[in-house]
Amino acid sequence: MTESRFVARPDWYTATNPETRAATGAPLRWGVVATGGIARTVTADLALLEDAALHAVSSRRQSTAAAFAADFGFATHYYDGGPDGSGAEGYRQLVNDPDVDVVYVATPHAQHHAVAKAALEAGKHVLCEKSLTINAAEAAELIALARASGLFLMEAVWSRFVPGFQRALQIVDSGEIGDVEWVRADLGFPAPVDETARIWAPAAGGGALLDLTVYPLLWPWATLGKPATVSATGALTAFGVDRQNALTLGYDSGAQAQLMSYLGSFGPRQAVVCGTKGMIETVGSVNNPLELRITIGWDAPRTEVFEVPGRGYTYELREVTRCIQAGLTESPTMPLDDSLAVMELFDDVRRQLGVTYPNDPR
Repeated sequence: MTESRFVARPDWYTATNPETRAATGAPLRWGVVATGGIARTVTADLALLEDAALHAVSSRRQSTAAAFAADFGFATHYYDGGPDGSGAEGYRQLVNDPDVDVVYVATPHAQHHAVAKAALEAGKHVLCEKSLTINAAEAAELIALARASGLFLMEAVWSRFVPGFQRALQIVDSGEIGDVEWVRADLGFPAPVDETARIWAPAAGGGALLDLTVYPLLWPWATLGKPATVSATGALTAFGVDRQNALTLGYDSGAQAQLMSYLGSFGPRQAVVCGTKGMIETVGSVNNPLELRITIGWDAPRTEVFEVPGRGYTYELREVTRCIQAGLTESPTMPLDDSLAVMELFDDVRRQLGVTYPNDPR
């Protein structure tokens, strides 16, 4: 029987108890760095938590910081130059605010290292959007700093916590589908090519790999573990980032995984975990499946359906809150060693594809 490489979490991660809003301890005062789409989506779910206090938000511009603060009810806001006379960037003012306990970093990938480092140096706990950094060297530095400081740090891979994913792990652990032999997963969408847009810009860590591949990778990483071999092919834009990539992962057991990430087309956006007794298929987007279809042998499939509060980010936000309240410095479900190992794998993939970023080590 194959066992998943992650431990399925308690009942509040499952379909039987999707409620994550109830307080698990003393309130935490949050600071949010950046005001883009992901910041807006996650903050809306953060506001659902009974023990989350929305204290501060920062942006480069006063108008966007003020609008975001008004929309969500933040107590204060910061912007580059700022009203405090320091002339500092907004995020530096925010991380030095003594009333901020934990910082959520929602900037483009290339800024994660600088912002998270400043927050940790200021004594703040950090939840940083994926990918944790732009390369493994930056990730290793942040992890060492967090551990040396005794502060909580977690990469915001929300899909690890959602009920559909957690339930899939329970099924794998139960032995119902037997030993996992192969996994297929994909994610993508057509995005207009624009070198100045965050998702495409080399200076921002653009391309499909850092933005999307973490989600398909999650399925073999959870069920088969870290691969022994990685083979990557892809198609690059004229300015040097990947518009799509295909990864083949190999394991010492003989198991394999095929992953596809793309920014030029539509696709099934599905994960399939195949074992010696049966298989699991996701229904709905691979990063937050609201249905699982389980087929054992030649029997008719059964479907399990899940409900989530908000957009589904409450699960990772509850984990951050619970860990900090309990005095933990990292999440057992999203450990820092996993984040570093994935960044090392991505560095290898980029070498194979020929993708470099300006702040890669020289």
